[in-house]
Amino acid sequence: MCESKVWHSQCSFRQPMRTKVHFLNFDEVLGSLRALSFDVQGVPGVANQILVRKYGAGAILAQAGEPKPAEKKVPHIAVTWKERPGYLVGGEVAILLDRGHQKFWKSSRLEVPATAESLQAVHRFAEELREVIGEPSLYNESLGTTSDSYLYDRVKGRDLPLAERPVPAWKLPPKTS
Repeated sequence: MCESKVWHSQCSFRQPMRTKVHFLNFDEVLGSLRALSFDVQGVPGVANQILVRKYGAGAILAQAGEPKPAEKKVPHIAVTWKERPGYLVGGEVAILLDRGHQKFWKSSRLEVPATAESLQAVHRFAEELREVIGEPSLYNESLGTTSDSYLYDRVKGRDLPLAERPVPAWKLPPKTS
């Protein structure tokens, strides 16, 4: 033990560095989710997919492939997203559409306006879910809920390949009448 109050390299209170890191496997992730009050169920009619729900929000997860032997020491996430976190609309995980003036939750059957409460619920759900599965939390997603699709009128067609985009009005030939 060192008698000095200043830290020295000869002091014996240093702990050895941890050399082996344990990454959760798929079953351990599901167990952790259940322990944290997430509702974890299989997706009806679809094999190997899990619906995770909490706060009125949900996401569909599946087991990720096993890492290659060379990747065993690199952080490995045992699950993969089949459907990103979204609000539950009619029992389905809805995607978030941004139409410029308002956001909407869209499922295969319904489209409903997104409320502040629903956005906060999905944001809280997604942050907790990412923490459990070991996925990093990205800065832009930590600020708030990000949309799955942006459908502004003025940017319509920008997601199409260049050859398929509509011709802008200023590039059209002038009308002669």
